[in-house]
Amino acid sequence: MAKKETNLTLGISEPQKVNEYMDSLKHPLLDLAQYLRTYILGIDKNIGEGIYWNVPTFFFTGKMKPFDSKEYKRFIVNFNFYKQDTLRIIFLRGADATDPTGLLEGDYKDGRRVSSFKSIEELKKKEKELKIIIKQLLALMDK
Repeated sequence: MAKKETNLTLGISEPQKVNEYMDSLKHPLLDLAQYLRTYILGIDKNIGEGIYWNVPTFFFTGKMKPFDSKEYKRFIVNFNFYKQDTLRIIFLRGADATDPTGLLEGDYKDGRRVSSFKSIEELKKKEKELKIIIKQLLALMDK
């Protein structure tokens, strides 16, 4: 029996779902989240977005070798809105990236890494490092 293809396994972006989510989001750092969303999507034309784990998630939309959707191979980063004074982003395969700047925090066994931002100004100071990490993760996709 063949596995069911999903928009994620097919790499189909769903910006309308993210728009609806963001329009209803009540968070003190909503402006930062909107800015970060636009920034991430602007890094590469092969970055798409959707709602996974009940938050906006960014992923690779290009062609990939077949994989089980539970392997999360397309995922790049997603938002975490738990804290009200900080916007965290979770790099689901962050351990795969080289990060000499320390932007990626944590050492989770499943390979996740986290970055936190408190303002657009703080994010702007770290945009270059963020872009380098995202480009690295895109280059590592199993194409």
